[in-house]
Amino acid sequence: MSLTTCNVHFSQQTDKVIYISSPLIRLLKLSGKKSVQVKLGGEVVQAPLKTIKRQGNHLYLSAGLRQNIRVPKTGNVYLHSGSDNELQLGPLIGILSDAAVRSSVSPFGTRTGFIKELIRTGEKKAYLFAFTPSDINWQQETVNGYFLNAQGGWYRKVTSLPDVVYNRLPSRKAETSNPINSLRERFVRRKIPFFNWSFFNKADVYKLLDNDPEALQHLPESVSGPTSDKIKELLEKHQFLYFKPTAGSLGIGIYRLTYHPKKGYFARYRKGTSNVLLRFTNFQSLMRMLQGRHGSSLSHYVVQQGIRLAEIDSCPLDFRFHMHKNGKNEWVAAGIGAKKAGRGSVTTHVKNGGSLMTPGYALSRTFGAQADEVLEKAKRVAVKLSEAIERNYPHRLGELGLDLGIDKEGEVWMFEANAKPGRSIFKHPSLKGEGRASLGYILEHCLYLSRFQGGDS
Repeated sequence: MSLTTCNVHFSQQTDKVIYISSPLIRLLKLSGKKSVQVKLGGEVVQAPLKTIKRQGNHLYLSAGLRQNIRVPKTGNVYLHSGSDNELQLGPLIGILSDAAVRSSVSPFGTRTGFIKELIRTGEKKAYLFAFTPSDINWQQETVNGYFLNAQGGWYRKVTSLPDVVYNRLPSRKAETSNPINSLRERFVRRKIPFFNWSFFNKADVYKLLDNDPEALQHLPESVSGPTSDKIKELLEKHQFLYFKPTAGSLGIGIYRLTYHPKKGYFARYRKGTSNVLLRFTNFQSLMRMLQGRHGSSLSHYVVQQGIRLAEIDSCPLDFRFHMHKNGKNEWVAAGIGAKKAGRGSVTTHVKNGGSLMTPGYALSRTFGAQADEVLEKAKRVAVKLSEAIERNYPHRLGELGLDLGIDKEGEVWMFEANAKPGRSIFKHPSLKGEGRASLGYILEHCLYLSRFQGGDS
């Protein structure tokens, strides 16, 4: 068993022969062998082997051979040699996505730029392509994938089902549909690793961790589908709560509820481009407002204990930890963004007046000389929480976005976990390097899952 990189070339020979350079023959211990099996994805072909005199690791596939095995393009790629003279090219990495509005230039809508960056990151090590659910032909076990040319334009090519799938489908609604459920199960049945199964629902994450002692110490008290009595009980216990939709994102529909024994009840929320603050003399009036805006059923909401977070200029801070599985199958924090809430805002989202900054700057403003120590503690907690979510989740995970808070005593709390985190923190000029590292970790983990690892680069 060995792994190396080689330069794949296409020859115009009509014979079904594979030509390999002398140094690569020696490296693969194929001297004296008459034929080899060549594999890509699920396709395998037996081919006669001929040696050519050329320095370096080169492999030539004849035109006749390429009729039987759909190698998408020339260039550097990994070569895995196993027992029984089998040579596997690849890995073939598929990025699954889609968009409501598509064009030939942007086939994946707003995700097109990110997908291009990821393909470029791995183009000298693997075959990366993007595809939509409708591009799969399950009968023939092929995909009509989107590949990038040298000029950065898209071209289509039919290839084998991939060795691994990175799921970036953008729609929560589509992911719960029968066709997408069936698609995921079909990959699993074929033993093709498929990671980032689906979007999380906020309530699901709390339920997942409900019996995990390691995680629970970092979770604010949360109740899904709370009754009015439960909301009142928690308000009196904690003084302030967050009330948020279980399937929400970008801070939409979140309320901050506060109770002052002498002043009454307060609700703060975002309406359009404005922050709204309402005061109620009694709890029943507060509940009538919430039920008037969202219906009498609160089953699609979560109520969560409020935490007194570290602040800058009296505005609370929270942190987005973008977590990845690396090439050793370990969780690492690829990037961390600190977000300061806008004045009077319920959340730290930039669209709601929040501002993005580096964690070092934010923590030095709040914890001074202890900033580095607090950040290292938060990183350890983020890894611990990622491991706990993975431990309790029934499907494969490779990426998480954790929304963490650090209170005024330096304790770390998790408010939300996202299975398909956005990448807005990497837009900060000081976090662009972390953005590139994040792409590298995705590639590393795909190599790990497809068992293409440990070779020369």
